[in-house]
Amino acid sequence: MPKPTDPVLLNIGFGSTVVADRVIAIVAPNSAPMKRLKDEAREQHRLIDATYGRRTRSIIVLDSNHIVLSAVQAETISQRYAQLRESGGDGAAPPEAEARDA
Repeated sequence: MPKPTDPVLLNIGFGSTVVADRVIAIVAPNSAPMKRLKDEAREQHRLIDATYGRRTRSIIVLDSNHIVLSAVQAETISQRYAQLRESGGDGAAPPEAEARDA
């Protein structure tokens, strides 16, 4: 169990994590506004690409105005986030869940 001062990490796939308390939104990348958001973040050097060369399946907006790209479905990350909020756990997902979302 993490200490109260330890940040709780949210698993966003393939060994990458973000601090759960900094997450503002988890969205699908399909719409034009989300594509614009990603392009603007890239131009302003606020984009963090955690896809490891895979297709982008979710966009995570952080309170620092950074945008994180993940190859895991937005629904899956949202479920992990909800589980963290309920249990205060470590955000780890079973390996088979990560393989399914790849």
